[in-house]
Amino acid sequence: MIGIPDFNEINKIVAYLRDVPFYIRPNGLYSAKTLYDGFNPKVEDSFLTCYDTMIYQHFLSTGKIARNVEEMLARTLHDHNIHAMLRQFFKDHDHRYCLGIMGGHALQRTDAMFREIAKLSKKLTEEGFFMISGGGPGAMEATHLGAWMAGRSMEELEHSFEMLAIAPSFKDKGWLSSAFRVIERYPQEKYVSLGIPTWLYGHEPSTPFATHIAKLFENSIREDSILTLAFGGIIYAPGSAGTVQEIFQEAVQNHYLSFGVSSPMIFLGSKYWNDEMPFYPLIKGMMETGKYKNLRLTLTDNTDQIVDELKEFREQIGHVELKL
Repeated sequence: MIGIPDFNEINKIVAYLRDVPFYIRPNGLYSAKTLYDGFNPKVEDSFLTCYDTMIYQHFLSTGKIARNVEEMLARTLHDHNIHAMLRQFFKDHDHRYCLGIMGGHALQRTDAMFREIAKLSKKLTEEGFFMISGGGPGAMEATHLGAWMAGRSMEELEHSFEMLAIAPSFKDKGWLSSAFRVIERYPQEKYVSLGIPTWLYGHEPSTPFATHIAKLFENSIREDSILTLAFGGIIYAPGSAGTVQEIFQEAVQNHYLSFGVSSPMIFLGSKYWNDEMPFYPLIKGMMETGKYKNLRLTLTDNTDQIVDELKEFREQIGHVELKL
């Protein structure tokens, strides 16, 4: 039985949900247009009042860990609905064709690895895959830039690098507006890519090159979702703490065959993963001693090899029923 105090509490919660600056039930996954509603690329400071920034400021003001149950419920309902929309997205896009690229958010647009990732992502998208990442700057942006430029010439991709080079870091003025200028110069509606960023790292703007954006409040759920959804395999570009965390999270899923298959784990950059961050020999050694099982490991500097391996794996699991 619901008493008067209970109704009062319910009314209090409903009133709070009405006042939060984000939609509890967004109308589909976000896009650059909806996430950056209110941003004018010609007026850089308009970023400070766009939809995404207003949510981030609210997130900070109410606590990265919500300080009251009303805010906790609002965020939970939002993320629940984003996940419902992700399920709808994957009704139209086969998990077997979903590839992840993980790497550092600080990677600059002028770095050779940024260009390498974008070119690789372009090629994989043209081969029928669709890309997924954490949806932020650095290696994540390179992933979605490559997917966005799929079907275009290498000269056009090179031109996009030139357009973006005016703001190499996401901390530089013009980072977001230069991305929108590339989108305006090279529009497309054929290829999709999925970014899953989080307001926990809201100081890192989400890349507008992702055609579908599933931005979440809960970073732990976001991290697990990226790795779980990339059934086609994951490529690890050079990165630091976050990338290393994702390596071991994915290794656990593959070790236990949590979803019925072990997806390729491809390390791009032999010097980096052997010497600077020697996690490849560590994991390979654990495989050899039986600490890890079922892992499909590759270390390479050859992006053509990556494309061939991922295409071969896609053919191998074409008949496999995924345990979702």
